[in-house]
Amino acid sequence: MGARHVHDHDARDDGRAPRPVVRAVLAVIVPLAVATLAGLIWMWPSDRQPVDPGSAQMPKVTGTVARVSLKPCPAAAPDAQPPGTAGTEGARPRTDPRRCGTATVELTSGPLTGRFVSVELPSGPGSRVFEPDDDVVLVEAPGDSGTPSYQLSDHDRSRPLWLVAGAFVLAVIAFGRWRGLTALIGLGVTFALLVLFLIPAILDGRSPLGAAIVCAAAIMLAVLYLTHGFSLTTSVAVLGTLGSLALTGLLAMLAIDLTRLTGITDDSSLSLDLSYSINTQGLLLASVIIGSLGVLDDVTVTQAATVRELARADASRSFGRLYRAAARVGRAHIASVINTIVLAYAGASLPLMLLFSVGGQSLGEVVTTPVIAQEIVRSVAGTLGLIAAVPFTTALAALVATWRPDGDEDPGVPAGAPSPAATHSPF
Repeated sequence: MGARHVHDHDARDDGRAPRPVVRAVLAVIVPLAVATLAGLIWMWPSDRQPVDPGSAQMPKVTGTVARVSLKPCPAAAPDAQPPGTAGTEGARPRTDPRRCGTATVELTSGPLTGRFVSVELPSGPGSRVFEPDDDVVLVEAPGDSGTPSYQLSDHDRSRPLWLVAGAFVLAVIAFGRWRGLTALIGLGVTFALLVLFLIPAILDGRSPLGAAIVCAAAIMLAVLYLTHGFSLTTSVAVLGTLGSLALTGLLAMLAIDLTRLTGITDDSSLSLDLSYSINTQGLLLASVIIGSLGVLDDVTVTQAATVRELARADASRSFGRLYRAAARVGRAHIASVINTIVLAYAGASLPLMLLFSVGGQSLGEVVTTPVIAQEIVRSVAGTLGLIAAVPFTTALAALVATWRPDGDEDPGVPAGAPSPAATHSPF
């Protein structure tokens, strides 16, 4: 009942908008939706996916560790160390004693479900420690006598991840109720478009930039209207997001060209370039657009809703007063979001920055490396688009809230009351 009341209240508030305002907004939103749908149909990937002959993976099965039998680790052999590592010459790090021995695993999937197999514990660098009752993933390889052999690969995280996802869903629905449910549906739409459209389309040879633009527009339209309802406020947020996203893409394109980034920073991007002939520079630009979308719609929805509430509280506010009041809220929001963006990129690049620090490189050398420069360009372009989203969306929302064509006002109607001639469109 509470959610229904909120939606009805928003609809009545947006229903005061004059018909010319509604028609002007629809004149932009409807062609945008049609163009997005056409782009999805035209760029939808075919069933055929490019396959790299060298990327065939061995089958995997799951199991549960029944017991672990440890044995003494072999003596570490002397190993040459790089020059300059004083005090460690001829020494190799000792193997964790918990990684030496065998494990008996009960298979829980595959053709030999229910059987027990004995496998060696992995003892290489970075290998995991396995204990009894651990759910694990094993790699199946053909054996000499026709019986498959198995190797421990990783822990099976499917059950913990389902528990974490269930807790997330319950928390969102318990707090957000109907809005929380629609937000989860929007999240599902986002995930489906990324997995079923964007990634396969790029692998199918479509332009990464074009696919990202179509995918971002589809996510924006679906998620914003699903989460916030079909209203004039949501439509203003859509237009603000669209304009800011276009500016972000333009700035990212200029910055990538200016810094001469190719998008190739690791083995994964190099493999995409060599094996699939994917435009890695376009892929970098696509990642900037998709990554910026999530923060942009947060800012634009907040600004559009702020202007709506300010106009509802005082219908006599002029465009200038309404814009300045909402812009103050937007500046406070931007100040916190910028810090969030920088910390998010720093956290993602923390292991790499540690490696650079250990290598003794100067700050200037670290910043100009392709992988760090790429993150700088990504964050700067996204932040500039985010900053532009506040004045653009605020001005658009304030214009919509204060625009009254000549003859639209009824002197007999109190300020703030719905006009009898006003449209009752959900927009």
